Amino acid sequence: MILNMKKYKTEQEEFWAGEFGNEYVNRNNSEVLFASNLALFSRILQRTAEVKTIIEYGANIGMNLSAIHTLLPNASLSAVEINERATEQLEKLNCVNVFKQSILDFSPNGQYDFVLIKGVLIHINPDELINVYEKMYNTSKKYICIAEYYNPAPVQINYRGHQNKLFKRDFAGEMLEKYNLTLIDYGFVYHRDPCFPQDDITWFLLEKSPNNQELF
Repeated sequence: MILNMKKYKTEQEEFWAGEFGNEYVNRNNSEVLFASNLALFSRILQRTAEVKTIIEYGANIGMNLSAIHTLLPNASLSAVEINERATEQLEKLNCVNVFKQSILDFSPNGQYDFVLIKGVLIHINPDELINVYEKMYNTSKKYICIAEYYNPAPVQINYRGHQNKLFKRDFAGEMLEKYNLTLIDYGFVYHRDPCFPQDDITWFLLEKSPNNQELF
C-alpha cells in the first residue's frame, strides 16, 4: 500500500491522494471506458482546429489521454495528478509528461492548445474552484474542455458513503461568466448508452478569445 504523508490544504485532496484514490485507480481501468472515451473525444476534437499540445488536470491513470493519443498520436500530452499510484500508471504510458502534485499546488509555466478536466471539478473544494478556474484559463492557449456532473445550482451529493467529496454545479457557466470565453459545443453522455456509456457526463468545449490567448 502506498502511503502519502504530505499535508494537503483541503480534505478533498487528502481523500484522493490516499487509500480511496488508490481504490479508484483499480476501478478506472476498462476496455469499455477506453472505447467510450474514443467516441467522446473524437466528437469533441472534431470541433477544434489544430491541437498540438494538451494538458489534463486530474488525469488519474490516463484513460482520457490514452484515447486522445490514439486520435492525435503526434500531440504532446501533459497531466497533473495527485495520487501516487495513478502517476505510476501514467508514466508507463511513455507519452505523457506527468506533474505529480495537487492541482492546487500546480504552477503553470506555459500554455497548451487544449486544457481538459473530466470528473475532477466535482471533487474540488468549492472554496478553491476560483483558483482552479484561473489555472485552467491561464494554461489554455485556445480550448478548455470541461466534462463533469452538471447541476444549475451548487449542490453537495453523498459519494460512496462520504460527505463533502462530490459537488455538482454549472462549472462551465461559471467560467463563461468570469472569462472571455465562447461556448463552441456541449453534450451529454448517458450511463445507459448501449454502445459508448459514460457516467452521466455533461461536456462543454470552450474557446478563448484570440485577444486573450497569450498570457505567458
